Amino acid sequence: MSEYRIACIPGDGIGVEVTREAFKVARVAGEVFGFKLDVTQLPWGSEHYLKTGEIFPDAAFEEARQHDAIFLGAIGDPRIEPGKMEYGIIAKCRFDLDLYVNLRPIKLLDERLCPLKGKGPEDVDMVIVRENTEGAYTGMHGFAHKGQPHEVSTQTMVYTRAGVERAIRYAFETARARDKKKQVTLIDKANAVRAHDLWTRVFAEVALEYPDIKTDHAYIDAACMWMVKNPEWFDVAVTPNLLGDIITDLGAMLQGGMGIAASGNIHPGRVGLFEPIHGSAPKHAGKNVASPAAAIMAASMMLGYLGQKEAEKGIEQAVGDLLRSGRLTGVGTGMHPTDEVGDMVASEVRKIGVGVTG
Repeated sequence: MSEYRIACIPGDGIGVEVTREAFKVARVAGEVFGFKLDVTQLPWGSEHYLKTGEIFPDAAFEEARQHDAIFLGAIGDPRIEPGKMEYGIIAKCRFDLDLYVNLRPIKLLDERLCPLKGKGPEDVDMVIVRENTEGAYTGMHGFAHKGQPHEVSTQTMVYTRAGVERAIRYAFETARARDKKKQVTLIDKANAVRAHDLWTRVFAEVALEYPDIKTDHAYIDAACMWMVKNPEWFDVAVTPNLLGDIITDLGAMLQGGMGIAASGNIHPGRVGLFEPIHGSAPKHAGKNVASPAAAIMAASMMLGYLGQKEAEKGIEQAVGDLLRSGRLTGVGTGMHPTDEVGDMVASEVRKIGVGVTG
């Protein structure tokens, strides 16, 4: 029986509660589909920082990277300046582990979750490949004459051919593996941000190696428009870091909101970081009201990345069946107790497992 070592960082706010339920479901999936999880709980987060001054010490980071995957519940605390914890934990993992793909599946499981009129699960089923280690997020920024009337603030976008190519290539491989529309759409802003011409040229070059995959292109503003008007046009899209950060949240709303959206930060063949994309929601922490659906979906992505594809499909099916049947009435805060949702999904995974193994 396979066993996977997971470094778990519940983090801040509701992260502790939703992470607990995600692993409740993941462990049941292990029982059903025949694998084990060895979970190492790590304390890194805002509360720990406020008590100790430590964010993510190098020794702890080295320990975490020795695991098969890292799971993060949520990060953020209003008592700490914006970005400090995010850069100290999430960005540290992304950059130091070279997790060059932020993978964001956008899949509608129940028509009632979609805010778009007349769109159903057959229309909203896409994957966004967001380049994850370059662009505006590389940290090359600075200030001159700070605090003065003539202050200057700069931040440099950085793209490398190697970085752009590997993200684009991953998108083509994903389209081939999905075997649906077999299409990759490049989303950029090359008409205004001329550095994106590198994306245009590399995309065209890589596309020649995938004659079975169709290609399309949209500038980011148009892509946002088309994603709302005609989400069924999209299969796999690839985009620079900053643009991907924006458009994936738009996509999340199409599938039902932050309460169900999950992401993976990956470098194929290496340890990956998986997380729900919602924030820490401090005002809801400890009240057992936050939906763990996104964390559960992130755990399912993690299991798929580790090679447990049937477990990934089983968890997704369980959440979808609960929504479509009305037993799970939604994925918003306060719609169901946090632990109740975890129990419901775990029970449904067991039922699905009977059909698989029976």
